[in-house]
Amino acid sequence: MKKILIACIVFSALSAYCQPDTSKIEQYCQLTATPRLLSNKVTIDIDFGEEKSYWNDERLRTVKGKVKKFNTIIDALNYMGQHGWIFINAYPVHLAGTEIFHFAFKKTFNRTDFP
Repeated sequence: MKKILIACIVFSALSAYCQPDTSKIEQYCQLTATPRLLSNKVTIDIDFGEEKSYWNDERLRTVKGKVKKFNTIIDALNYMGQHGWIFINAYPVHLAGTEIFHFAFKKTFNRTDFP
């Protein structure tokens, strides 16, 4: 009888810790828009905070697997908004006569979505 009682206590204690983690975490990213040489288009780079490598192609891709290209800065901002990213701040940086725009975004995820 004691063994059954102890087993029930242990089982109930373990089941209390099995509840899913529903806490939220905010993640941030930065979108950088650089004007292309001799063109009115821009090059968009989105930094999600992952490690960069020259050996791996980490560019943003479409559902079909092609590299995602944006026509304008507004096109890239609309893309971020459609995917749930919330705009925080924007600032320009002047380098060698060109103006590079930086945009900061944030998004809330479930903590269980991240290792």
